[in-house]
Amino acid sequence: MRALTDHAVTVLAILATLIVVTPLLVIFGYLVYKGASSLNVAFFTQTPKPVGETSGGMANAILGSALVLALASFIGVPIGIGGGVYLAEFGRGTKLANAVRFTADVLNGVPSIVMGLAAYSLVVIPQHHFSAFAGGVALGIMMIPTVCRTTEEMLLMVPHAVREAALGLGVPNWRSVLSISVKTASPGIITGCMLAFARVAGETAPLLFTALGNQFWSMNLNEPIAALPLQIYVYALSPYDDWHRLAWGGALVLIILIVLAVSLVRWVTSRGVLKGAS
Repeated sequence: MRALTDHAVTVLAILATLIVVTPLLVIFGYLVYKGASSLNVAFFTQTPKPVGETSGGMANAILGSALVLALASFIGVPIGIGGGVYLAEFGRGTKLANAVRFTADVLNGVPSIVMGLAAYSLVVIPQHHFSAFAGGVALGIMMIPTVCRTTEEMLLMVPHAVREAALGLGVPNWRSVLSISVKTASPGIITGCMLAFARVAGETAPLLFTALGNQFWSMNLNEPIAALPLQIYVYALSPYDDWHRLAWGGALVLIILIVLAVSLVRWVTSRGVLKGAS
């Protein structure tokens, strides 16, 4: 009976895994089917062409997405990790920590379009123009609560004995937190950062109110900028079959770029962990 129960639970676990993985494989397969035909040299080297002209691509949107996401990560990751460290290590039981935790939980549930409106009011209106900087701020704010709460949970999993051993050796508390607690929890913290990055990489609504979009090359953070989600949105709503085809290609490239970015971070992290262990 015990063996039968063990096999049944194993089968259920495998089925649950397949249920989780299958939608991703189906979506990715459908994107390959619909968008692979649009991927060519022109797609990665040219800007969008007017209606009626052949060729054209989304090179400016790929570059724009990279710039906006880099800026968002520069804003969201340090603040999120800092907030998580405070909640787990320095603010336990305080009213401020409870307020920060509650705020992070609320921000996690705020719709992305509301984040876009907030960034529009706080950044775009004072600047009197749309910009890549405003888009990075909007996406960075969206990353903060996920990174913060994940960092807190990972740090709380670090055994207290590790902290006590460091303190017993005379290591200052701040040094113990940075060199021992954060380093021990770094794989989980980085996973949280990747989840936050993957969440905002495909967001369109916040960028409609901040970055706006651009049909030309632009690397100026103080000007409107193209982004893959914006370009896909515009092409998908158009009545032109050629633009629909490019939209599918853009969606495929966006998924591939997210997978590559996450895989690269995990690879670099694993090498760092292995070197640290050696």
